[in-house]
This record gives sequence, structure tokens and C-alpha cells, in this order.
Amino acid sequence: MQPLRHAEAAEAVEPVEAAEAVEPVEPVQAVEAPATARPGRLRTAWRTAHEPVAGVSRRTQLLACAIPLAVLPSSLWRLPAAFDRGIGVGERAYVVFLSALSEALAFTAFGLIARWGEVFPRRLPFLRGRRVPPTAAVIPAATGAALLTVLFTLLSPVAEIRGTTIRGDELPGDSPSEIGGWETLSFYVCYAPLTLWGPLLAVLTVAYGKRRRAETDALRR
Repeated sequence: MQPLRHAEAAEAVEPVEAAEAVEPVEPVQAVEAPATARPGRLRTAWRTAHEPVAGVSRRTQLLACAIPLAVLPSSLWRLPAAFDRGIGVGERAYVVFLSALSEALAFTAFGLIARWGEVFPRRLPFLRGRRVPPTAAVIPAATGAALLTVLFTLLSPVAEIRGTTIRGDELPGDSPSEIGGWETLSFYVCYAPLTLWGPLLAVLTVAYGKRRRAETDALRR
């Protein structure tokens, strides 16, 4: 009988030892999904420069977007002249500079709908975070709108009809409007949108002035 008892005791000990041999399983930690990447600096700068402030209508936003698009065809039309073999380095630089300057000036139209046109950006020393005086934006914008309207909307079409320059001089034989063919057609197609630059800027200036005046009146109440 003793061998049987020893056998039963051995069998009873084996499950205990087997249970002690099993190591506890550590809980599996859930793998977190990667966080959404922050937008790049370029995207943030683009959004800051173009995002309209509260109170700007959809129509006004479209007008602001239309100004750079109206200037772009003429800016692109001039660039091939910078690679012409018949001009010097200074003239090439002038052509590129004129196209870049035109687009930069057209881009300022977004200041009439975006926050940086109402509050000075943080990168500007001594002015960062301060409110832009309405007259500081309205006066330059209104002056630019008047000059652009006179130049591109009134004088340029009249000069083309008369076949002269804006100053009244005769057009040279190599003028784009005198060459004929596809070159003349592309010239008119690319420069025609410039007639809208001044009037569109004038409409944006009026809308900006009304919006800022309404904000000022609301603060005084």
C-alpha cells in the first residue's frame, strides 16, 4: 500500500509544480496609431496668408483670388523674353523682376480679406500683434486701385485702339501688337485680364473699409 501512497503523492505534486512552472503572461499593450503629422510650415504660411477673417463673404474671397490670376498670364508671357539671345543681362533681370513684382503686388489683395491685413504679423518688430489702422490699408489700396484702373483699364486700351503707346508715340515695328499672328493673339489674351486689376482692387478696398468701420462702431458701443 505504501507504493500506492507514494505514487498518489507524486501525482498530486506534479500539477502543483507544473502550475508553478508556468510563467505569468504579460498583457499585450495596444499599439498606438501614429499621431497625425502637423502641417508643414509652407502649408501653415499659405493658410495664414489666404484664410479670410470672419465677416468676409464668399464673393469677396473670389474677388481676392481673381486678382493674382488676372495678373499671372501677363507675368508668364514676359518670361520667355528673359531667355532671348538679343538682350543683355540687365534686361533679363528686369523682365524677371517685373513679373515677380507684379505677382507680389497682386498678392497684397489678400491682405484686404485675411487677418494679416487687420493685425500686424508677429515677425514684424515693434508692430507685432497690434491692430492695423484702417487708413493704413485703405489709402494705399485705393491709390493703387486708381492708378491701375487709369493705366490698364483706360489708357492701355485707348492706346491700342489708336495704335500708339501710352505716351502717344508710334508703336515700333517689333511691338507684339504689330507683329501679327499667334504672337499678337497671345499678347492680347494674356494682357486683357489686366484691365480687371484696378476695378477688382477697388471693390475689395471698399469692402475692407466697410468691414473695419463696422468693427470700430461695434467696439465703441
